[in-house]
Amino acid sequence: MNLSSVPKRQRAPLRHYHFRRIPPPGPLLAVVLLFAVCLPLRATPDNKNQQQGRLLYGKVLDQHDNPIPNAVVYLTNSRTHAVKTYIIGEDGTYRFPGLASVDYEVYAQFNGHKSDTKSVSQFDDRPQVYIDLKINTQ
Repeated sequence: MNLSSVPKRQRAPLRHYHFRRIPPPGPLLAVVLLFAVCLPLRATPDNKNQQQGRLLYGKVLDQHDNPIPNAVVYLTNSRTHAVKTYIIGEDGTYRFPGLASVDYEVYAQFNGHKSDTKSVSQFDDRPQVYIDLKINTQ
């Protein structure tokens, strides 16, 4: 069938499509790519520590600064009053990792003797807090 043999009113209208040339991405793409690459780098060690919580650690020592094995360290969350305990090994060290940013009280006991109670403030933003606990065993 020839187009000239079809009457004009039955012919489908011819559509003309115009394509606009899109300019190359250039500076905008560079900024977007830079943002996408730098976004994972935003998780600095400080952010990781905040997500994982603080670390409270130290030693339990006697009056002569010798480690006291088998002492028990008590850590009390001042908000919830939950208590965590840690039994000291031969080296006298204790560790409480993953602590939330709230106030804590910590003390140690050994054979009926108790250390002074120390506080860790929620406003202390150090990721690691070191506290020695001294017990007078005499």
